[in-house]
Amino acid sequence: MNKNTLYYKELGLVDYLPTWQAMQNLTENRDETTPDQIWLLEHYPVFTQGQNGKPEHILAPGDIPVVQVDRGGQITYHGPGQIVAYLLIDLRRRKLGIRTLVTAIEQSVIDVLAEYGIKAAARPDAPGVYVGNSKIASLGLRVKRGCSYHGLAFNVDMDLEPFSRINPCGLTNIKMTQVKDLTDSGDIEQIKTRLLRYFSQHLGYDNLKLIKA
Repeated sequence: MNKNTLYYKELGLVDYLPTWQAMQNLTENRDETTPDQIWLLEHYPVFTQGQNGKPEHILAPGDIPVVQVDRGGQITYHGPGQIVAYLLIDLRRRKLGIRTLVTAIEQSVIDVLAEYGIKAAARPDAPGVYVGNSKIASLGLRVKRGCSYHGLAFNVDMDLEPFSRINPCGLTNIKMTQVKDLTDSGDIEQIKTRLLRYFSQHLGYDNLKLIKA
């Protein structure tokens, strides 16, 4: 294992529960030789309710399942066309604080969007990335034994309707947006590649390497 290499997997379109369980297993069983990893994927439709989640923010889930999870944050939606990036990083080994990790994730999204001419920003009062008053990316993390898991949901080219069934991230006055509605040139595979590059840069890794799923 090269400690300055960020390894990544591309998992495609997957169910939420087994992916969450795999993150938990890796975090529980990793040791000082386990490489830091990012898993890039999309989920079948699911609402996930974080540890701080309040039931009143789930308005009308309908036929979409609601899963109680162990990350921070409130309620959010995952579905096809949204890039999900799970960051499984040994923060102690890299001497990273959680705030530094959050800032690196947010800045990576901001930098990707800038390449498409989209001006975005983070907010000190509510983690995530915003374009004007609309939210384009949500964050939810868990740190256990000094290691992070869960991560980023970045709206690219998806059906945004399910967000109307919840108060996204517990916010009652926020609209969700996505790359597709802001530019004509947002190819999801291209965005994944650029996002990985910025993750690596902002987290201080020298190399990126694909792990076959």
